[in-house]
Amino acid sequence: MQAFELSPTALISSVWRHRSLLASLVQREVLGRYRGSVLGLAWSFFTPLLMLSVYTFVFGVIFKARWGSGAESRTEFALVLFVGMMVFNLFAECLSRAPSLVLANPNYVKRVVFPLEVLPWVTEAAALFHLGVSLLVWLVAHLLLLGTPPATALLLPAVILPLLLFTLGASWLLASLGVYLRDVGQFINILITVLMFLAPVFYPATAVPESLRGWLYANPLTLPIEMARDVLYWGRLPNGGLWLASLAAGGLVAWAGFAWFQKTRKGFADVL
Repeated sequence: MQAFELSPTALISSVWRHRSLLASLVQREVLGRYRGSVLGLAWSFFTPLLMLSVYTFVFGVIFKARWGSGAESRTEFALVLFVGMMVFNLFAECLSRAPSLVLANPNYVKRVVFPLEVLPWVTEAAALFHLGVSLLVWLVAHLLLLGTPPATALLLPAVILPLLLFTLGASWLLASLGVYLRDVGQFINILITVLMFLAPVFYPATAVPESLRGWLYANPLTLPIEMARDVLYWGRLPNGGLWLASLAAGGLVAWAGFAWFQKTRKGFADVL
């Protein structure tokens, strides 16, 4: 029986070795989502634009919510809110699809030469594409309504890197569990909704009572959302110590998820 490498170096080398295949699969994933629609890829632009308008109306007009002292406009509130939604959507898109990654591709399982470990990379790369489109909408809105975004916005890739690693590790774990436990997909959809409301997506972290704030920061979405808002909107540098800690934790989760996937993949063909 074929042995699969579990080391952290194998995690990186696998992506580099199969980079051409990965690029092809990502392109097919992105284009396939809009195949047959009249607007095609334009939907990836119109969807975040529509959602930005909806968030502005619902939370700014109906609920009259404000982020800080209450002095900021509805437009500013929508921009702050939308940053949180961009980060959450990246996370949710990857995790919601993870349990079915192997189940939806039984033909790949039967091909010994196919690198199943690249499937979570494909999902994450496609999610990053949609994040990029949403970010473009956000930047244009900020430029037109408030002026040039702060220079710290250039740090966004570094800020979301720990979340990307965490999401990747969780996707490997869930992709494997989804083969053996078909209820995982249902559970994850519920968990994603819970994590959304227990993260500072629709409210600032300071709105949570201090006695409960520690639980808020146990949510893997909290720090990336707060740091993304710091660099994109508030123009503040992220806390270096917290970022390094979250990067180390994300790397550990990524390797653990990869190792679990490689260890359990031998039984995929028997179950499918």
